[in-house]
Amino acid sequence: MKNRRLNFVDRFLTLWIFLAMGIGVVLGNIFPNMDQWLNQFAVGTTNIPLAIGLIIMMIPPLVKVDFKKIPIVFQNRKLLFLSLLITWLVGPFLMFLLATTFLQNDPEYLTGLIIIGLAPCIAMVIVWNELAGGSRELAAGLVGINSLLQVFFFSAYAWFYLEMMLPLFGFASIQIDLSFWEVAKTVGIYLGLPFGVAVFLRYWISSKKGEAYLNTQFIPRISPFTLYALLFTIVVMFSLKGQLIAALPFDVLKVALPLVIFFLIMFFLMFFVAKWQGATYKETATVAFTAAGNNFELAIAVAIGVFGLNSGQAFAGVIGPLVEVPALILLVKASLYLKRFFTK
Repeated sequence: MKNRRLNFVDRFLTLWIFLAMGIGVVLGNIFPNMDQWLNQFAVGTTNIPLAIGLIIMMIPPLVKVDFKKIPIVFQNRKLLFLSLLITWLVGPFLMFLLATTFLQNDPEYLTGLIIIGLAPCIAMVIVWNELAGGSRELAAGLVGINSLLQVFFFSAYAWFYLEMMLPLFGFASIQIDLSFWEVAKTVGIYLGLPFGVAVFLRYWISSKKGEAYLNTQFIPRISPFTLYALLFTIVVMFSLKGQLIAALPFDVLKVALPLVIFFLIMFFLMFFVAKWQGATYKETATVAFTAAGNNFELAIAVAIGVFGLNSGQAFAGVIGPLVEVPALILLVKASLYLKRFFTK
């Protein structure tokens, strides 16, 4: 009975996600002070309920990772190089072009979108990869590499695109003061913490109960919490901005359009490049979702810290994950459909 119930949840996951989005928006409008109440549980720019949801959501997929296999999946150096090239060079420049094309009359939204494009996803990508049946080991390895690159290069990227590139396209340059430690703190919360918990649980359970118990008992028991935490996180995200979505629907759509185009281009570009290189389906799905997602947690933290909570930059940052959730869940469906064209 338990397995049938979990299969039922999996089968209608897209429906549950859209229902969670709707419930969040309704709650945000029925209870006008919902966002203020939830923001009471915040430390700096980190919303504790959201952080808890994201962290719990990531732990079960990370526990499934056989960390000893990570060096093996990196033996395909050409795929690794192409993944980093598209993710770190094509991605930020594409977002810059989309922002300056669609939001040229809204400089605050434009800036917020550029900031979103500066770093690939390190949290939700684990979940999208799991749902699409990608390689857990490759996903963990890429997330680790991208996290380190964010810590060391995010500030330099922000300087390059906001101070150097904007004037070249006829916009005023924007100076932001962003320290190494601010970026490292955000990466540590949303990746380091669940990563550390997952590694501890995997090796502690293995040493106490054995590999068989880990794989046949413990992992199946904790796996559903990824979906439960995902739905909880979506309700919280949409309830926080339920009133804003209802009050500024056209502004939401204005920011959403270039984001959707970005997700589609990045996902299918990386997907077909990987397939062209002869990658397996699991490898292809993983690099495609890694390229398509963005680190909205970091973007929101930077936008709020530099421009203020009520700024247009922060608004764009918040709209980001609200658009990513439905867009990426549909791309999960697309990925599973395209799986039939792979022989391995």
